[in-house]
Amino acid sequence: MTKRLNELRQERGEVIHKARQISDKAGEEKRSLSAEERAQFDAAMKKAGELKDDIAAEEQLVEEERALAASGAPAGHGGGENRGGESAEARQMSAFRSFLSGGVSEMTADERRDLQVTDATKGGNIITPQQFVAQLIKDLDNMVHIRKLANVIPGGTNGIGVPTLDADLDDFEWTEELATGGEDSAMRFGKRAMEPNAMAKRIKVSNALLRSTGLNAEDIVRQRLVYKLGVTQEKAYLTGDGNKKPLGVFTASNNGIATSRDVSEGNTSTAITADNLKRVKYALKQQYRGKAQWLFHRDIITDIALLKGTDNQYIWREGLSAGEPDRLLNLPLAESEYAPNTKTASQYVGILGDFSNYWILDNMQFTLQRLVELYAESNQTGFIGRYQGDGAPVLGEAFARVKLASG
Repeated sequence: MTKRLNELRQERGEVIHKARQISDKAGEEKRSLSAEERAQFDAAMKKAGELKDDIAAEEQLVEEERALAASGAPAGHGGGENRGGESAEARQMSAFRSFLSGGVSEMTADERRDLQVTDATKGGNIITPQQFVAQLIKDLDNMVHIRKLANVIPGGTNGIGVPTLDADLDDFEWTEELATGGEDSAMRFGKRAMEPNAMAKRIKVSNALLRSTGLNAEDIVRQRLVYKLGVTQEKAYLTGDGNKKPLGVFTASNNGIATSRDVSEGNTSTAITADNLKRVKYALKQQYRGKAQWLFHRDIITDIALLKGTDNQYIWREGLSAGEPDRLLNLPLAESEYAPNTKTASQYVGILGDFSNYWILDNMQFTLQRLVELYAESNQTGFIGRYQGDGAPVLGEAFARVKLASG
C-alpha cells in the first residue's frame, strides 16, 4: 500500500469520526440535528465521499502500475506473426498510434494493410486493434459500477436469447410404491432477447496536442472515449427504459424487475427508515443475500448514515481496511452518481440485489473513425467512437428496490 493511500484512508476515517460525533451528540441529547449541525454533518459526509473516490483512484493507479510492470515481456512474446523482431500485436499498436497522430497519410504501406478494413472512400474504417479494445473494456470495468458486478457476455453481431423458466413444476406427490404420480404440465420455458443496441460519441482534439511529443495521442483519445461511454452505460444500466438501450434496475418492468419487488413499508414520502431497510434485506431469499450489494446515490447514503436500529447502534459502517466497502446491515454498500436521489413520494431511492443477475451483452465491435477535413479550419481532428451492446436484469427476484411511501 502506498503512503498516499494510507494518508487518504486515515483522513477519511477522521472525517467520518467527526460526522459520527455530531450525530452522537444529538442522539445523546434526544433531539434532531440543528441546521448548523446538519450542514456540518453533510459537509463531512460529502468530504468522506470525495476521499473514497480518491482512494479508489489511487488503488486503480497502483493496480495499473503493477499490470504495466508485469507486462514487460520481450518483443515477439504473446504469439502472432513476428517480423523484424516485433509481434503482430506490437506492430498493430504502433500503426494505430501513427493513425491517431497523423492519419493515413503518415502511415506506411504495411501499417495501412494491417489496419484497413476497406477503401476509406467506399465507407471503410480503420480497425481498432484488439489490444486497444481490451484496454477500453478493462477501463470501463474500473469506472462503471454495474459492470464490475454484472455478468458480462461477449457477443456477436446478432444478439443472444436468454432462456427463462417461466413456470416451474408443482411439488412431488406422496403416492404408492409403483405409482407414477399425476402428470404435470405446469413447467414452461421462455426466452428473453438481448440485442446489440448502438451508441456513438464524437470528440475533437487539437492537432497541436496530437502531435506533441510529450503526449500519447492514443491515451488522450482512449480516456475521453472511456469517460463518455462509461457514463452513458452507467445511466442506462440503472435507469434505461429498454427502448434501443439497456433496461435499468430502477425501471419497473415485467421484462426485468417488476413492481412486486418494490418495498416502501416503513418509509415516509420523503425519507428512508431503518425498519424499511431491514424489510428490503429480507425481501431477498437467503441464497441471493450471500452475494447481494446495496446501491445508492451519495445523497441517500448521507441520510442512511444517521439511522440507528432498535439496539441504538448505527446500521451503516465504514469500510476501514484496504479494498473493504462500507456496509449497511452487514451487507456491502456501493454508490453511484447516477442512482436516483429525488426524495419525493413514490420515488425509488436505492436497491439491494445480486447483480450477477444483471446481464450485459458486449458486441465488441468498437470502431474508431478519424475526421480530418471537417475540422481543418479550427486545426482540430475529430474522432468518432462506436459501441454496440445491451443489458438487463434477467431474474427479478434477485433484487429488491427501496421506494418511498406514496404519501
